[in-house]
Amino acid sequence: MRHKGVEKEETRRKIVEATSRGFRKYGYDGIGVDGLAKAAGVTSGAFYSHLGSKGGAFNIALEVGLDEVIDTLPKVQSENGTDWVKEFAEYYLGKTHRNDLECGCAMATLTSEVVRSDVEIHNLYEKKMTIIVDLVARGLAGNSEQDRRARAWSMLGVLIGGINVVRALKSAKLSEEVAGSIKQAAVKAAGRTRAVGQQT
Repeated sequence: MRHKGVEKEETRRKIVEATSRGFRKYGYDGIGVDGLAKAAGVTSGAFYSHLGSKGGAFNIALEVGLDEVIDTLPKVQSENGTDWVKEFAEYYLGKTHRNDLECGCAMATLTSEVVRSDVEIHNLYEKKMTIIVDLVARGLAGNSEQDRRARAWSMLGVLIGGINVVRALKSAKLSEEVAGSIKQAAVKAAGRTRAVGQQT
């Protein structure tokens, strides 16, 4: 017999996962609580019980999504040495990631939603993005922290904006062409890299 506390936690996890996928795929206004609850396999009442409100659910989905990036970046850096930016850009603009809104990066799918959100969401976004930028900057070479952070913001801006442009294009041929250009631009924006753990 399963413990009620364990079941409750599993239900919450399912709701959070379904909510995160739903907002990434459809946007905040593109899906309602009933749709999110249905995707999680729960009632709307259970949804409200666990996440409080649609706005509260978006807050959690944004935090979970950006935390995924925070968890992933150090792995990409440690596994790819000085080629980590190139590898990250290849993944980010690759077909698999481009075609997967539902499980794709929250930076690309949810940033535009944050623009229309309240100050609490803006604060959360800024806090998490600052952590992400610091992680990116850690993998860039150069003695000036200010310069490394500026290049980190530039690289992320190119990737986030770039993948949205590529996703909006109809032509597969043009999408590939633009994706290739964005990859190169991101690597160029990042500049010199370093293997994490080495001295700048």
